[in-house]
Amino acid sequence: MINLAKVVLPNQTIGIIGGGQLGKMMTLSAKAMGFRVVVLDPTPNCPCGQVADEQIVGTYNDIHAIQELAKRSDVITYEFENIDADCLEWLTNNAYVPQGTEILRITQNRILEKAAIQKAGAPVAPYHVIEKQENLVPAFKDLGFPAVLKTATGGYDGKGQVVIQSKEDIDKALPLIKHGPCVLEQWVPFQKEISVIIVKNLNGETAVLPIAENIHKNNILHMTIAPARINKDIKEKAIYAAKQIAASLHLVGTLAVEMFLTNNNKIYINELAPRPHNSGHYSIEACVTSQFEQHIRAICNWPLGSTEIVKPAVMVNILGQHVEPLTSNIKNYKNWKIHLYGKDEVKHNRKMGHITCLSDNHDQALSEIQRFNIWN
Repeated sequence: MINLAKVVLPNQTIGIIGGGQLGKMMTLSAKAMGFRVVVLDPTPNCPCGQVADEQIVGTYNDIHAIQELAKRSDVITYEFENIDADCLEWLTNNAYVPQGTEILRITQNRILEKAAIQKAGAPVAPYHVIEKQENLVPAFKDLGFPAVLKTATGGYDGKGQVVIQSKEDIDKALPLIKHGPCVLEQWVPFQKEISVIIVKNLNGETAVLPIAENIHKNNILHMTIAPARINKDIKEKAIYAAKQIAASLHLVGTLAVEMFLTNNNKIYINELAPRPHNSGHYSIEACVTSQFEQHIRAICNWPLGSTEIVKPAVMVNILGQHVEPLTSNIKNYKNWKIHLYGKDEVKHNRKMGHITCLSDNHDQALSEIQRFNIWN
């Protein structure tokens, strides 16, 4: 029987499923803390593989690769949600995966996720489960227009969803319904999108990062401002909701809770991510303890560090189209912390890195970022 309260010590090995940028930044924190790291990813020399001690090249549903990861690891974590359920189930029965499988099972499916958020007592926008075309008309009658249809599984960065503005647009929903069950959400007119990143270790100790304010372009996170420009009452409501969800899901590790803030100061939970999150990248430079170090501390059952913010920060994603204008003028960015992930192919709208600008106030950082015209 696995001891769920055990402490993983330096020189032991952390296994990571997924070798992208989140895995890479987890690894950099883990290596600084004295751990060995082995990563499983199908792409040779993936971003995480470039800094880990070892890489197992294999797919996430390759049980032999999963078994090899278990053989080499003292504790196993993951950097993204869409892990093969059967392989993860085998891992939890045969290796040490303190985060377990239940939170992954829930966050892989928007229908289960919405139900879990409501069960925790946190607010979500009114919605209907859509399993067939015939469900649409009564659902729209209840929710009204506009509304957002999202596939239950597989969507990210705006993929797998469509906004239905009127009954004339209903045909836009049909391709998604053919994909499988969907969720139809009432449109929430919001003034801000915010996210709360909460971390919990096996002893039940909890830490919350400063709330982030997120700005999207084309459904991809463009910019994070931290701490968010919100009042104390909203801050308390957002943290309370995140703690409700974390407790209900028996969180171990990291959970990012994305929320809408409406004009009348209500919050609605949008999505959950059971891992470090793009909106927490600012914490590498701006917080006493980054989300990545905190995640490693949590799964290894170390005491959690302080999440105090050292200086206000603005983080901006570097997509494929931003790489050349950024790197060609790199001598100008005295105040920027530049992170490039080491992906082998530059593609339009692919996340290739991020920058973080620390300053005494947000306006100063935003003005400096705008001055270079990289993201215009």
